Amino acid sequence: PGQAAEEIGKEAYMMFLTENGLDPTIFTSLLKMENDIVSMAAGHVGGDQVVVGNFTSGGTESILLAVKTARDFCRSTKPGIKAPEMILPTTAHAAFHKAAKYFDIKVVPTPVDGSTFRADVAAMESAITRNTILLVGSAPSYAHGVVDPIPEMARLAKERDLLFHTDGCVGAFMLPFIREAGEDVTPFGFDVPGVTSLSMDLHKYAYTPKNASLVLYRNKALRRHQLFACASWPGYSVVNNAVQSSKTGGPLAAAWAVLNFLGMEGYREIAEQTRQATLKLAEGISQIEGLSLLARPDMFMFSVASDSVNVFHIIEEMRKRNWYIQPQLAFENSPRNFHISINMSNVPHIEPLLEDLKASVANARGKKSGDLVQFVQGALDEIDVNNLTPDDISGLLASVGIEPGGAPDDMSDINEILNSLPIDLRELLMKEFLNDLFTVKPDESR
Repeated sequence: PGQAAEEIGKEAYMMFLTENGLDPTIFTSLLKMENDIVSMAAGHVGGDQVVVGNFTSGGTESILLAVKTARDFCRSTKPGIKAPEMILPTTAHAAFHKAAKYFDIKVVPTPVDGSTFRADVAAMESAITRNTILLVGSAPSYAHGVVDPIPEMARLAKERDLLFHTDGCVGAFMLPFIREAGEDVTPFGFDVPGVTSLSMDLHKYAYTPKNASLVLYRNKALRRHQLFACASWPGYSVVNNAVQSSKTGGPLAAAWAVLNFLGMEGYREIAEQTRQATLKLAEGISQIEGLSLLARPDMFMFSVASDSVNVFHIIEEMRKRNWYIQPQLAFENSPRNFHISINMSNVPHIEPLLEDLKASVANARGKKSGDLVQFVQGALDEIDVNNLTPDDISGLLASVGIEPGGAPDDMSDINEILNSLPIDLRELLMKEFLNDLFTVKPDESR
């Protein structure tokens, strides 16, 4: 949001770089700043003085804590549940799947509307079983930038005596300012009956340095299940309010400083400029032949698909012009697309982006596609994909130009291949690629 705010954040970060958030009774300034930030955030999303929360390292940690809390709350209050489940619209963030893996919770995915990409409440209701512990909605979803029907989803949870989490990591901080400006924003916070927890990133649209997020709860009785305490060893008493124990106080201090420096008026101005830039860009893209928005954005992000041009080639053409737009693979009723997020630093550059996007679409229109996909699919026909070895996977990656420790400059063919593969095989290849990327080099291991 500007050099001044950036410098304020860096200065505060360095002031508290060596202070440790492990024990709030020792570094009491960190405790005060955390309570200040949580109080601000709670009021910002319709909470009262009973709402509580904690500062975390990012949206993933906030979501992990919310899911862990739901599991442990239900262990305490519903001991008959031995195989907990949480119901996720297919647009819910991948961090919920990560939490499910970590905490041994079954994910029950439900479809979203094919035209709006918002959660289908009826489908969620049908998916509820005696093992359900948590329903989840997004404000907004990352992939399409739309807010789920949170009031209806939370009402369903309340009626069925279930917990409900609003994933506001991307939007919970900015959406209230958009509502103030007159936009019709679906309610999503603690003013909605049935919302029991909420996540809100600060290092996204509050523009604080990473890593800064919040997880909020309706009350202390629920948040109690987030906390960890251990006296079962001879060392110091361990009690944690989040996943991490020792942690630098830098991100917390930086968040506190930037929030106070910009203030509510500063953020209102940021919200208005960014919203107008987003709408201008979305309208401009809709005028480019061959491109279409998957959904009208509720905030500052949206996705673009094409029936006539390979979007992965468009992405590479834009990269050559020094723009980064993000590939998103096809999944369920969401076709392959590219994703754009707008922040304050992008606001002055909307016209140049549109000009380069038009040129990129024109160049991509004539590019050939599919040969490498056919080659890989042919290779897979000769392999038992259910018994792939690491060597098989490395050979497959090498055949498309991915050697251990790197990736080709042009990722369009790689994305097209991933887009054509089953989900489980996509994930297997991505994990193997990452496993090869982080390796010790022989000449640096001495």
